[in-house]
Amino acid sequence: MITKFNHVAIVVPDLEAASKRYKDVLGANVSEVCDYPEHGVSVVFVQLENTKIELMYPYGENSPIKNFLEKNDKGAIHHICIEVKNLDEACKKMKSNGIRILGDEKPKNGAHDKPVIFLHPKDFYGTLIELEQE
Repeated sequence: MITKFNHVAIVVPDLEAASKRYKDVLGANVSEVCDYPEHGVSVVFVQLENTKIELMYPYGENSPIKNFLEKNDKGAIHHICIEVKNLDEACKKMKSNGIRILGDEKPKNGAHDKPVIFLHPKDFYGTLIELEQE
């Protein structure tokens, strides 16, 4: 069902400083800031040959990662993203196995403009998992 690792997302306390550190210290290819008001996040993508790192910062007062950053004020890994061939089939399989899908359990377009769902971290050993349609 899962096909490849897409990215790891890290919530950071200062998006500009984090971007600069990845670019200047690690020599990474870092995108411009992308704001996603509908998701309540601002992100930059660190592009690697085989995957991406998504640096995230809260956007707006109702950001779903605002509380996460308050609890992890120095920043922390927020989630991992794994691609699947068929997200609808993946949703059915998750539900049939008692895995909780966050939100209204329906796929939404994510930051890569592809359908995604998030799986409850308590069902995967403390890790928030994003499944993204290939």
